[in-house]
Amino acid sequence: MGARCSKFSACWLHSHLKPSAIESPDPGKPLSLSLSLSLSLSVQNGGRNERSLIPIFSEFNLEDLKSATNGFSSDNIVSEHGEKAPNVVYKGKLQNDTWIAIKRFHKTAWPDSRQFIEEARAVGSLRSERLANLIGCCCEGDNRLLVAEFMPYETLAKHLFHWETQPMKWAMRLRVALYLAQALEYCSSKGRALYHDLNAYRVLFDQDGNPRLSCFGLMKNSRDGKSYSTNLAFTPPEYLRTGRVTPESVVYSFGTLLLDLLSGKHIPPSHALDLIRGKNFPMLMDSCLEGHFTNDDGTELVRLASRCLQYEARERPNAKSLVIALMSLQKEAEVPSYLLMGIPRGNESSKQPLLLTPLGEACLRTDLTAIHEMLDKSGYKDDEGIANELSFQLWTNQMQETLNSKKQGDAAFRAKDFTTAIDCYTEFIDGGTMVSPTVFARRCLAYLMSDLPQEALGDAMQAQVVSPEWPTAFYLQAAALFSLGMETDAQESLKDGTNLEAKKSKN
Repeated sequence: MGARCSKFSACWLHSHLKPSAIESPDPGKPLSLSLSLSLSLSVQNGGRNERSLIPIFSEFNLEDLKSATNGFSSDNIVSEHGEKAPNVVYKGKLQNDTWIAIKRFHKTAWPDSRQFIEEARAVGSLRSERLANLIGCCCEGDNRLLVAEFMPYETLAKHLFHWETQPMKWAMRLRVALYLAQALEYCSSKGRALYHDLNAYRVLFDQDGNPRLSCFGLMKNSRDGKSYSTNLAFTPPEYLRTGRVTPESVVYSFGTLLLDLLSGKHIPPSHALDLIRGKNFPMLMDSCLEGHFTNDDGTELVRLASRCLQYEARERPNAKSLVIALMSLQKEAEVPSYLLMGIPRGNESSKQPLLLTPLGEACLRTDLTAIHEMLDKSGYKDDEGIANELSFQLWTNQMQETLNSKKQGDAAFRAKDFTTAIDCYTEFIDGGTMVSPTVFARRCLAYLMSDLPQEALGDAMQAQVVSPEWPTAFYLQAAALFSLGMETDAQESLKDGTNLEAKKSKN
């Protein structure tokens, strides 16, 4: 592996860390990292799951998109709308074998080309595993097209209302609700709280069976037709009064999605609320779910849906409180989505499961207490000569203050005083006299304990930069990625750590 850095890691470092935070352990040597503006995306290729580098956001030319869709052939159409909104979504394949989804707008939808490009770039700057991310656009003449990640396993509407082999399991319905709430919370945190016409057709499933929210609904002028919804029975009451979408309108629509998940049908909110007020909510529940959930869980989800559907917008919860409420309801969290969905996953099923070390197992479970015990117990033995160099430098007075910061950080880490540990380790790192992967690993865990997963991910990756063959760095990246909800990349990091561990044991 050498100084290899995962594709996700390179992108994340470029996007999240200040240039000064990425330093070579040897100032005289440049880092062997390609910190390009790229994102690691999972794509389908002949039934295989592969990883491919795709630009974060590109402006495509029309000829490339024509070629990708066989001249916008009707055979490549995956969804289309009626006369009010003649927008069509095509499935396409780029020359590098990457599958994409292309939304083609009617020429009257975006008369101002500059506004279209600016809006597309703004939505294209978002990156989350909870979104079917926007990766480009095309604006040539009257043509207005958006390019997004392709989701191979269709829509929530298909799996809820038109299933063929099995109804969606209760645990999966709860996961869909949580992941969508997390998508909305992420968008809100990035200043994109408005989502137009949230419904079961906007929820798509990726190659791992995980639900993702389509990025198309984030475009300000991408409403399908003149109204918020094609069915007024599902339209937020304030939109009917003012014609404007608000963050509270999005929560109302999320409530209608909760009703879809509960019932397996598209029930008008007014009818559902009548049943709930009459304490007749069992009539709401999908008969296919009978015996597969507890009354308490059913009651809690119904209560959450009714809160989202309050007539007064100010009485509805926000996205963050939805995430908190739904986290506590999750079932079978350790089971991958593709298994819950009954979806094949290429030839992954024939592969041997990872044989994780205790540290890898703890990172898979995000068991922070167990990770702390193991990091504390292992000390600095993996710093490969740094411990000896530190001992020698104790004799140099000018190093004493920096080394004292490390000692104080170690004492605080051992005592589980993670705030002090972060401060002391930061002082040691900023001193710049010594680079220690273990210090980065310990501060990473302290950040995780302090509910700062993005900062933790940065430290775990910095530990990898300093010590590219150190499995612990990859395991900690996995723990941070799991905390961020980025499960696919977390699994990749676990695999890398396990492979390095196996390599070390052979030597």
